Amino acid sequence: MTTDQDLPMDGQSATAVFAAKGIDVTTNKDHGVIKVVKHEGRDGDQPMIGDRVTVHYTGKLLNGKKFDCSRDRKEPFCFNVGKGQVLKAWDIGVLSMQRGEVCTLLCQPEYAYGPAGNPDKIPPSTPVVFEMELLNFEGEMLTDDSGILRRIKVKGDGYSNPNDGATVDVHLEGSCGGRLFDCRDISFIVGEAEDKGVPLGVDRAMDKMQKGECCILYLKPKYGFGSEGKPEYKIGPDKDIIYEVTLKDFQRAKESWEMDLKQKLDLAAGVKHKGNQYFKAGRHHQAVIQYQRIVSWLEMECGTGIEQQKKIQDFILTSHLNLALCFLRLKEYSQVVENCNKVIELDENNEKALYRRGEARLLRNEFTLAMADFQQVLQVNPSNRAARAQISICQSKIKEHHEQDKKTYANMFQKFAERDAKVFHLVVRLCYNVMVSHFVYHGEKY
Repeated sequence: MTTDQDLPMDGQSATAVFAAKGIDVTTNKDHGVIKVVKHEGRDGDQPMIGDRVTVHYTGKLLNGKKFDCSRDRKEPFCFNVGKGQVLKAWDIGVLSMQRGEVCTLLCQPEYAYGPAGNPDKIPPSTPVVFEMELLNFEGEMLTDDSGILRRIKVKGDGYSNPNDGATVDVHLEGSCGGRLFDCRDISFIVGEAEDKGVPLGVDRAMDKMQKGECCILYLKPKYGFGSEGKPEYKIGPDKDIIYEVTLKDFQRAKESWEMDLKQKLDLAAGVKHKGNQYFKAGRHHQAVIQYQRIVSWLEMECGTGIEQQKKIQDFILTSHLNLALCFLRLKEYSQVVENCNKVIELDENNEKALYRRGEARLLRNEFTLAMADFQQVLQVNPSNRAARAQISICQSKIKEHHEQDKKTYANMFQKFAERDAKVFHLVVRLCYNVMVSHFVYHGEKY
């Protein structure tokens, strides 16, 4: 690759320099984006499709007139490369760069601002030049807790993705510490991947993939093999693992709008059973997936006739209660409260919902709210010993909290008093010194 430290930017000479010294980085080699490297990158690693990249850039017309510059704003620009979030030339050019590289891109209109140009900045059908510096890049986080990081090696086709319940055909290669432990072709149902020994993180990435995509997934233990590890693969507890996944084909499950109510109710019974099996096995994430499917199918259904309406409500209530219990085990207490609230909206005296909401609030140190829930449980069922015991715990916690507040405020007031006393003594001493100075100056006795 050619380097060039000082490209001329005056019209035709710039085009000549790019043609002579640059390389065509377009896929079909149509000279739409020509790159000249000004400063080589550091480590040889390049971004992959979907990576979050951070760049500095300066955009100029061929006559050298600057029309945009991130450095003028003193703030680099971030985007997910290869996702169509920026100019086509940027996606192509940045994917060819290395970390720390500085290059200049000559971009033809079809890869930049097109026949329309950009009002007040770029004339119609005008080539432009960008100087780009790739500061950093990292994979795309698929979860809020940063437990699944994806890097796309090969982009998939189309815009359709597998959904929960879809059947997928994939090729998997799993590694840990540089050792390959899993290599196979396999089919599984999204939401039930662990039945085939496939980690939760691979399952949860499926709805982000397209047919033909090949990606690398970096999985934290929560989304890998957890605290138990995987003895048959000789993987110990709490290990990060890596999976390379190729989605060869998939068949989407029917969406809610594609099914009538009878189909939904028939499917809900089987999905509920599956969720219960997962819960009993301690696989709470998988159970959540199943119960959420039922809610998504039935939450907007009304039904016809009392019997059908009751069946729908029973499924909804049970699913939310089960979700609350799963989230309790997962220590996601805000989700517990949210699901219990959904039940209480339908059945204000639901004993299980009130109790589980109280448990979550107690664990969130919301002692007064928790005690109110447990007291309401006793109104519904005065013989509930567990609720009575929880009320005692809440009272004890509230007392501890008040005692701690007293100590905190007592210490605070003591410090204020000490500070005020110091200030008072300083003021008295200052006044005394002023008086002495006055009497000495005027020759008076004091």
